Amino acid sequence: MSEYIHIGKLVASFGLKGELILKHEFGRKTPFKGIEVLFVEELKGDYLPYFIESAKASNHEETTVKLEGVNTKESAARLVSRNVWITDIDFRSLVGKSAPIALLGYTLINQGDVLAPIEEVISQPHQILLRITLKGKEALIPLHEASLDKIDHVKKQVHVILPDGLLEIYTG
Repeated sequence: MSEYIHIGKLVASFGLKGELILKHEFGRKTPFKGIEVLFVEELKGDYLPYFIESAKASNHEETTVKLEGVNTKESAARLVSRNVWITDIDFRSLVGKSAPIALLGYTLINQGDVLAPIEEVISQPHQILLRITLKGKEALIPLHEASLDKIDHVKKQVHVILPDGLLEIYTG
């Protein structure tokens, strides 16, 4: 699913007409204007397209969506807890530049050494983890005040200064 981006999860049904609350990582109010379809992960690796009938941003983390064909509270309830994906093109049009998830696809560079493209951004309370593949192995790189050097949005690069020995955990 490299041309699709994981944006969040359907966390609850809302009302009686099949609306759902989508918790996302865009970092800004997102009414999905101009976006026609969301892909819902029904089973692991099985993504079904759902067309958006309407969407209303609740806050910076949640949007209430009405999906075509989901017309009852019960039909909405079966989609709760499912991951939601959108196309990369739609993702780039929605994501806030300052949102951590905007770093997807950027190249991670440690003190001048190119490591790998960022494959996933995992937000945690006091730091962000960047998932990359390093020498064929999955690596989780912490991103916080102490490790971040700079972000170059033009070149799509994240420059970090990682603690000695951190990369050896994954490559050693």
